[in-house]
Amino acid sequence: MSKKDLPILLTAVELSEILGISKRVAYEIMEEKDFPLIRVRRYKRVNRDDFFKWLEEKKEAVS
Repeated sequence: MSKKDLPILLTAVELSEILGISKRVAYEIMEEKDFPLIRVRRYKRVNRDDFFKWLEEKKEAVS
């Protein structure tokens, strides 16, 4: 599955599948200060492109 096959707004479940982590850890990541979280009432989502940009920034910070 390519990045463009994913929905525009990703859920914690989709993040957990992409990252290979538990849903609980995905929710914890979504609460990080620099994470591009979108709150829609009680639901948490992240824009697909913003997520991959955030992930790339995290990767560069570690390098």
